[in-house]
Amino acid sequence: MERVSVPVTTRAPTGQTNAYVIGSDRIVLIDPAARTDSLDGLLAGRTLDHVLVTHHHPDHVGAVADYATANDATVWARRGRESAFEAATGVTPDRTFINGTEIPIDEGDLRVVDAPGHAPEHVAFATGEGVVCGDLAVAEGSVVVGAPEGDMRAYCTSLRRVLALEPDQLFLGHGPVIDEPTATCRRLLAHRLDREQRVAAAVADGARALAVITDEAYEKDLTGVRDLAEATVRAHLEKLDTEGRIAWDETSGTAEPTA
Repeated sequence: MERVSVPVTTRAPTGQTNAYVIGSDRIVLIDPAARTDSLDGLLAGRTLDHVLVTHHHPDHVGAVADYATANDATVWARRGRESAFEAATGVTPDRTFINGTEIPIDEGDLRVVDAPGHAPEHVAFATGEGVVCGDLAVAEGSVVVGAPEGDMRAYCTSLRRVLALEPDQLFLGHGPVIDEPTATCRRLLAHRLDREQRVAAAVADGARALAVITDEAYEKDLTGVRDLAEATVRAHLEKLDTEGRIAWDETSGTAEPTA
């Protein structure tokens, strides 16, 4: 597997997105965020069979159309999300996948693994070397899981699903390859549990409005990232509401204890 870091202009961590090339002569391209000389160089003299993305965010799909058209490659999308994929990429997918779909590559098969949470259509791709996990994980800090698109319950389940695979490595959407996937997934799960406990404690202590709950759950300066913090707290509140632990009113933007 070969990795190319592609500069992007969004708020992506590191300011770059990793594109992955898998295979020898007949290859798969994952998450082409932009067309670059370095990525073109990896493809030169080889046959690009398939173009895949972990999810539809702009910093992962920017060059899907370029590489698919130039190479007459088969473009795949998550089944049931074809319209969203086309809106994001400008390309009508040729084929669709679901959890467990296997796509043949030079070194065996690439298998699709459901990994929603960061985005509803998010998937990972399991290979013999490890798991290409998009924005499921990061080496430092945490992944943005912000409502309304982000789903905290789904995200935690996705982390546990990948953890159960016991991969040798995690190939991230942003940042370096992770050589200790178990420790990374457990760290991210522990971080979510800690934030969830802070959100629940804030509501129990009398915080009701989203902005107030966010301030108490973070207890730090949120200048420049308040929108992301509030979206994350909202995702936690939705999870807690679904589990019957608090009552979250989306219309009024307020939370109440259930007992």
